[in-house]
Amino acid sequence: MSSHDHPSLSLALEKLVSSEPQNYAIWVLKAPYPGGYVHHDCNWDDQLTEAWHSWQEMFSSSFNCNFYPQLTASGMRSNLSIDDLPPASQSTRLMQHLGLVMWQWLFSGAIDTAFAHSQGIAGGKARPLRLRLDIRDPNLISFPWEILQPQPGKPAVSLNQLLLFSRTSSDVDRLPPQRNDRSIKILLVLGGEDLEGHNLSLDREAAAIAEVLRNTYASGFAPTDRLPPASCQVDVLTQPSRSKLIDTLDAGNYNLFFYAGHGMPGADGGVLFLRPDANINGTELAQVLVRKQVKLAVFNSCWGAQPYQEAQQSVPRSSMAEVLLHHGVPAILAMRDTIADHEAISFIQAFTQSLAMRLSVDEAMAAARQHLLTLYKFNQPAWTLPVLYMHPEYDGELLKPVTEAVTEMPYLLNSIPNACLRSLVTATQNFPIQGGLMRVGRSGDNDLIISEPWVSQRHAEIIYRNSSTDETPGYFLRDFSRFGTLVQTTQGWQKIHHQELPLKSGMQLKFGSDQGQSLEFSIELITIP
Repeated sequence: MSSHDHPSLSLALEKLVSSEPQNYAIWVLKAPYPGGYVHHDCNWDDQLTEAWHSWQEMFSSSFNCNFYPQLTASGMRSNLSIDDLPPASQSTRLMQHLGLVMWQWLFSGAIDTAFAHSQGIAGGKARPLRLRLDIRDPNLISFPWEILQPQPGKPAVSLNQLLLFSRTSSDVDRLPPQRNDRSIKILLVLGGEDLEGHNLSLDREAAAIAEVLRNTYASGFAPTDRLPPASCQVDVLTQPSRSKLIDTLDAGNYNLFFYAGHGMPGADGGVLFLRPDANINGTELAQVLVRKQVKLAVFNSCWGAQPYQEAQQSVPRSSMAEVLLHHGVPAILAMRDTIADHEAISFIQAFTQSLAMRLSVDEAMAAARQHLLTLYKFNQPAWTLPVLYMHPEYDGELLKPVTEAVTEMPYLLNSIPNACLRSLVTATQNFPIQGGLMRVGRSGDNDLIISEPWVSQRHAEIIYRNSSTDETPGYFLRDFSRFGTLVQTTQGWQKIHHQELPLKSGMQLKFGSDQGQSLEFSIELITIP
């Protein structure tokens, strides 16, 4: 059993076709026990509509009175009032009030019993419960279901460490077998102007995001794990044409697609603005992502999880996230509303850090959301904005979990590669590579600090890892620098720049310039009895 397998409870909710437009059916699609497949009918509540209206007025940049269900209550009203909540700021009270009344509406009757039993089963296995919500009424897609809260003082559903919350859809094709990836390969796409001429500081943003991704993956494992850090390659496209984007995806075996730029809702899965004269919609993008087996698509853009509005009605399956899921992308992370740059960067950093630790996608999502909450507080909408959609058959595995990696690489448990960089100028200067990782650069947080002007702040890494199933373990040099790294070959000094190179004992290196000091890489294998 994979460490990414968790007991799972999947719920569906859909408006009933009847004379009462506020009638809904809620039922269990998947339960961790045979008796959990229950059904419950309920009426929409006026209090929910009022609470959602108030939320929109305070928190949403897209507030529209027609953007939520215009329903009249003729059934039971909630017995919970905003006046029942403890004194707090207006935004906190509003945030909590909507989460409470939404929870009370969704988890009622037999659904609440099924949820309680499922939690008990997950607790007995010492694992979190994977909770997925299939929202079939397009008018309810825009609701912040991530803030569902059972009681005042209890964590929201997407912040509870004992729950892994995501949205899903059962109306999808079966998920084909997923390849076993041992490293992260990211295509980072920076888009251009939108229809209103808004532009981004693309070079600066590309450098910042790429640096965040590379830095977090470099520190994915502590040396005590006795496992190498997850290798990460980040390829950047800035304002590509449609053909350039598709050709790049076709040419690389990427498992993570990352878009940062402008976007807007559209009938065919929204629109991403690649450059002033080119854009791509969700349906078009989905074709190539599925063909190339991309496991996770991340959109740091506005409205990626919002449906398209036509005649003041939400169009079914029209958001970018929904379209990609229906076409077969295993996991999609998109924003429900606008998100500030600093909030997005904080979220992405925490999210990629967790993926580097080989957590599942929904586990990484929970960790990153809690990070946003810590930075920007409960009464701010930042932590509610990221929305995760997952295929019902996808277990969230982007990389093999640590426990499986240990099983597949037993040599890491009984042998330690002892390696160092040795100065060819001063024979007594040896710089050991601890725990299979050495960071080289000019800044003070590197393992090897070289204060030469042509050396970048974070210049390169030397890592020990198993590159793939058909190659032997070894050390590799990964260059991230401005001026590259020089390697002595039979043809003289050769430069590598933003590339990866296998290292052999006796190789000579210079960082940044042929005027730099020469260092020799040396390795011997010490076996522990």
